[in-house]
Amino acid sequence: MATRFVPYTRDVEVADPQFDQNLQTVIEKAERYIAESVESEGVGRAVRDAHAKGYGLVRGEVEILDGLPAEYAQGVYATPGRHDALIRFSNGSPHVGADARLGGATGLALKIFDIDGPTLLEDEPDTRTFDYANINAPIFFCNTVEHYLFIQDLFLQAPAYFAEGRAGAHRFYRDFVTGKGTLGQEDWAWDEFLAFLRLSQLPKVNVLLSSYWTMGAVRHGDYVAKVRFAPDPVFADAVIRRAVEVDSAPEVFRPALVAELRERPYAFDIQVQLCTDLERMPVEDVTVEWPERLSPFVTVAKLRIPQQDISGEDNLEKMDALSFTPWRVTAEHAPLGNIMRARKEVYRRSSVLRHKLNQQQREEPPSADRLLP
Repeated sequence: MATRFVPYTRDVEVADPQFDQNLQTVIEKAERYIAESVESEGVGRAVRDAHAKGYGLVRGEVEILDGLPAEYAQGVYATPGRHDALIRFSNGSPHVGADARLGGATGLALKIFDIDGPTLLEDEPDTRTFDYANINAPIFFCNTVEHYLFIQDLFLQAPAYFAEGRAGAHRFYRDFVTGKGTLGQEDWAWDEFLAFLRLSQLPKVNVLLSSYWTMGAVRHGDYVAKVRFAPDPVFADAVIRRAVEVDSAPEVFRPALVAELRERPYAFDIQVQLCTDLERMPVEDVTVEWPERLSPFVTVAKLRIPQQDISGEDNLEKMDALSFTPWRVTAEHAPLGNIMRARKEVYRRSSVLRHKLNQQQREEPPSADRLLP
């Protein structure tokens, strides 16, 4: 019996009547943090309010595969071909500094070039670039913009909490579950707290060895999906610097990445998981992992990374000047759900302010060659 995939319609999303009001507060807090980070983070520039520390900008190529089943050959994946790409590996923390302080949440942001069609960003519709901003976990730690208001504060203040040792950690956990005392006991954020604990226990490995998910759902043409970048097993088996000992040196993730790519190429499989059941594979509840037994991931493209040297300081400077957002996509791949919708304006406003403070020109590169010849 053929699998029935959930068709995309607007009602797969549920409107939040307080969305705009809460979103504005999130933006204001993010902008305040970015402005203050010029001094507070001690690096002489404004940093992102998430994924503040990058590990490298990498040249790549995306090959969209031929002969895909019709349900997967949707949107940009309907046309086989090869596209230049840029990849940013990063830590998920809003802070910079020694890797041991930042946790194991890492990100892979991907920019694909020469994609036809307007993007969903009204101020830059004709860039012909297509972005993903994925993390190394299939879930996220926040389900609503309302809850993000207190969770955002907790993450920005996390170093101060944990600097107090065990008592500070306990206070952090209490404030997370109770919404800093704003939630009634029946509404305590247990699902989100458990998701946070799961994310906090991610193994610390070479960033090449992690899989990276969109976290939230996205439209996949006629269907609803999540997208994952999974290491190609053949290339993953060849990695020498596998485990990362964060206490061995202030910088461990970037040196391991630089060394591997200097010695050998690499590859990820770009995979799509189509939704088959909105109850068990929800759009709005991003703390829920979509079971693969209901719908497996299917490879739709290859992300190939050639052997290269990214060791120069100019590599980090070029990476820092770039902007990645899950909304720089065509309409057939629109992010879905309130948390994903919030990322549109938060990312845009944060990027505008950060580039202004750092006196960087904010524009999409016309090609990968412009940055990494």
